[in-house]
Amino acid sequence: MRLAVAYDVSSDSNRRQVYRTLQRYGAWKQYSVFELEVNKTERVKLEDELESHINPDDGDRIRVYRLCDSCLDDISDIGAEPPDEQSNVL
Repeated sequence: MRLAVAYDVSSDSNRRQVYRTLQRYGAWKQYSVFELEVNKTERVKLEDELESHINPDDGDRIRVYRLCDSCLDDISDIGAEPPDEQSNVL
């Protein structure tokens, strides 16, 4: 299944952990946004791992969107080219 994951994490060290976790599963598409291709088991593992890297009391939040096949055909990029492999994560 294809997922889009967006995150807001306040702590630099936690943000780094979230970024590195997502990087193992998919592609960095935009600041704080990844696209992933995973199976159901990997999704459960991913969400458990991400939850361990955030602190909701600090306002940290991660949203996971499942992208259906018909949705994939209707994705548009507007503006600058997507980021290259370089990360802005500290």
